[in-house]
Amino acid sequence: MFVMAVDIKQLAVCVTCHAYNADRTKLAFCPNNKEVHIWAKSGNEFVPEAILSEHDQVVTGIDWSPKTNRIVSCSQDRNAYVWTFEGGNWKPVLVILRLNRAATSVKWSPNGDKFAVSSGAKCVSVCYFEEEQNWWVSKHIRKHKSTVTSLDWHPNNVLLVTGSTDFKARVFSAAVKGVDKKGAGGPYPEKSFGELYAEFSCGGWVKSVAFSPSGNVIAFSGHDSTVTFVTLPDGKPQVVLIKDLPLRDIIFLSENALVGVGHENNPTLFTSQGGSWKYDRKLDEAAAAAGAAKAGTAFDKFKNKVDTGSEKNETTLLTKHQNSVSKVVPFKTAGGKTTQFSTSGVDGRVIVWDTAQLKVSL
Repeated sequence: MFVMAVDIKQLAVCVTCHAYNADRTKLAFCPNNKEVHIWAKSGNEFVPEAILSEHDQVVTGIDWSPKTNRIVSCSQDRNAYVWTFEGGNWKPVLVILRLNRAATSVKWSPNGDKFAVSSGAKCVSVCYFEEEQNWWVSKHIRKHKSTVTSLDWHPNNVLLVTGSTDFKARVFSAAVKGVDKKGAGGPYPEKSFGELYAEFSCGGWVKSVAFSPSGNVIAFSGHDSTVTFVTLPDGKPQVVLIKDLPLRDIIFLSENALVGVGHENNPTLFTSQGGSWKYDRKLDEAAAAAGAAKAGTAFDKFKNKVDTGSEKNETTLLTKHQNSVSKVVPFKTAGGKTTQFSTSGVDGRVIVWDTAQLKVSL
């Protein structure tokens, strides 16, 4: 469902990933198959507009560049497509990633002039448009020992952080000659494409990675139910252990707030004071508590069912999401802070959360 305070419309049985255009009037998502669905805002709801169906297998990543209005999608078919809206239709261009394993995620660079694709081939494909050849060219960043699960761009358009199932998060140079200008800034001196700047260990598979809005801090979530924060270039990693199941995706809301989603069906907030990060709270706690008080205790429901045999089997969870949450993306940003964010998951819902209503201090 698309939710803005209330449920509006069911999108699919399962939503694998999603992205928005620059003004948030259009939504692109994958309903756990080989298609990308485009829905457009009509009044107070979103309605189907187009279906992009060039891929041969499940789409694993979608990103929509606010700079160029282009969509990039990647799939288990080991390919990527760049979609350009021309003449009222979305026209695809195949990008040869030169991968022998599935692509796992994709993200445009901040300037929209290149994108990076992580993969099961132990590498990242960084792609840029070659004007002379009129084609998208890919270059590989290697040095991973296992599947690359996630990636994120530094605001300077050059640095790239990756997470892998080899229990490592790494920061690389993704500077492309002829595309990136020298003197881009950042926490590290300039290096050539593919050079490794830093490597950090995790107690499990790295599920997701993120740069803070300034690019001075990275965070990565682990399959061991941890989130690690590192201030670049020489900060000591701060490991925050959570008591819940692992987080599948994370984003910074500001320099002092991070939100993660995963198998708990409930966004998790982390905050920082004086550079020290800690677990803050679950953001859907109020709704769950209210629902629990109204529904009665689990013992009461069990007692009624045993005594009368009339209690119906309850399958609706008290949280807004009814299953594992797979993706979180910014929805509304202002002054380098994300004031609204959007989540999607296995329950087929897309939900927009407002930090002011959730009383999140940014």
